[in-house]
Amino acid sequence: MTQPSDIEIARAAKKLPIQEIGAKLGLAPKDLIPFGHDKAKIEPEALARLDDRPDGKLILVTAINPTPAGEGKTTTTVGLGDGLNRIGKKAMICIREASLGPNFGMKGGAAGGGHAQIVPMEDMNLHFTGDFHAITSAHNLLSAMIDNHIYWGNELEIDMRRVVWRRVLDMNDRALRQITASLGGVSNGFPREAGFDITVASEVMAILCLAKDLADLESRLGDMIVAYRRDRSPVYARDIGAHGAMAVLLKDAIKPNLVQTLENNPAFVHGGPFANIAHGCNSVVATRAALKLADYVVTEAGFGADLGAEKFFDIKCRKAGLTPAASVLVATIRALKMNGGVAKEDLGAENVEAVRKGCANLARHIENVKSFGVPVVVAINHFSGDSDAEIAEVQNYVKTQGTEAIICRHWAEGGAGTEELARRVAEIADSDMSHFAPLYPDEKPLFKKIEEIAKRIYRADEVIADKKIRDQLREWENQGYGNLPVCMAKTQYSFSTDPALRGAPTGHTIPVREVRLSAGAGFVVVICGEIMTMPGLPRHPAAEKICLNDAGEIEGLF
Repeated sequence: MTQPSDIEIARAAKKLPIQEIGAKLGLAPKDLIPFGHDKAKIEPEALARLDDRPDGKLILVTAINPTPAGEGKTTTTVGLGDGLNRIGKKAMICIREASLGPNFGMKGGAAGGGHAQIVPMEDMNLHFTGDFHAITSAHNLLSAMIDNHIYWGNELEIDMRRVVWRRVLDMNDRALRQITASLGGVSNGFPREAGFDITVASEVMAILCLAKDLADLESRLGDMIVAYRRDRSPVYARDIGAHGAMAVLLKDAIKPNLVQTLENNPAFVHGGPFANIAHGCNSVVATRAALKLADYVVTEAGFGADLGAEKFFDIKCRKAGLTPAASVLVATIRALKMNGGVAKEDLGAENVEAVRKGCANLARHIENVKSFGVPVVVAINHFSGDSDAEIAEVQNYVKTQGTEAIICRHWAEGGAGTEELARRVAEIADSDMSHFAPLYPDEKPLFKKIEEIAKRIYRADEVIADKKIRDQLREWENQGYGNLPVCMAKTQYSFSTDPALRGAPTGHTIPVREVRLSAGAGFVVVICGEIMTMPGLPRHPAAEKICLNDAGEIEGLF
């Protein structure tokens, strides 16, 4: 019998009206702004009423470095949330929204999988409630106003060679990485080099996800640096007069989106910064609201723990004053075998030795998460081809790392397949074992922060950067930005900057190619190796298989 696809499972879901999901959280119908029958935004007034409530326990789900074999971090996040509710806990899930770029490119959807999904899956992976379109519009409004200011006399004396604000589009399109704008004569402005990033790499996206409310959002938008004058002094978005109009475009986008799992448990899906080129976490507004509405909040951070968890701890938790109570590190036997040197086409054969070798990657992530003072449990996301010997190898190995590995069958069984994990995570969270602390203090110099992450998290021997990059970091420190955290932009596939270097490499070098100041978001982006802020499509993008069937239903989206 053929196993139904993710989209077929999602389409068969018995969804409750979104008002009933809100009622589970104590929210009245007037607290919700419905988008159809199965999704809604939360009114700011309803969120303001929650301020005096105690916070629930925050649980982070992270993973080993991603491989083509798949790890299932979002699926485990959803499965754990369902499992906690199944054992009688009041739990919520907080994840990011999906970007159209990877959905139509290579990665696929971001709503979970199998019987551990958030629905409506099709809407979540497409336009959803329009948040990304609002962010794209706000970002590009500022772009247009910068060029318009220059066209009408350039009163701010912007050096056109030093306009640092690029345009964005929520699509993978390598042809737009570097462009020439304003060609075509006098009426079109002054020609200059420009380019596009993907919307999820926009500083506007990062700001929306880190702002505490609409007023904070508008203030941060005004703080964004868009260009420099000839004397190298910065020009801010507020100098252009754009931040107010941008906030208007984002006034609904900042409201969290409420949806449900296949088991009718509540979930916030809000915000979506990339994890390899941005900070990779859902919004602070959604997370803080969930902590007031539920006793346990399960959230995730993008890609492996070297990127997602580090940024969750060092950027999101630091800036929002959050204290995670526990963490879950997701791995699959298949991915561990790939980290142990097995080719994708050979993953079906039992190979305990490769699992043992691949566990070096798992152990590195366990050690890293523990270094933040947060207790960690390993979730083995089960596949039907996993052998008992391979599973035992992982469980025995993890014991040597001072923790435990629990088999999870949520993909096939939903919340019933994560009950053991849910009980253990709740026990850890309730025991107050966490002694969370960021990796580095605010006052450490920016380049020292980069070195701290590279050496302690990536196990690199050194960081190399041109003199102009070091000088730029010192200049930002002199301008008062030295206390900001750093957001490392590098490949997600390896601890190094070489995506082919799997496992747990040591002795490598981290080359810093560029640094960007996100003054509004409140961090410095450090671009390493060959990472791109505008991805390209693969040879055969997922879009080739996405279509409507004869019944008008979407096929090929996963």
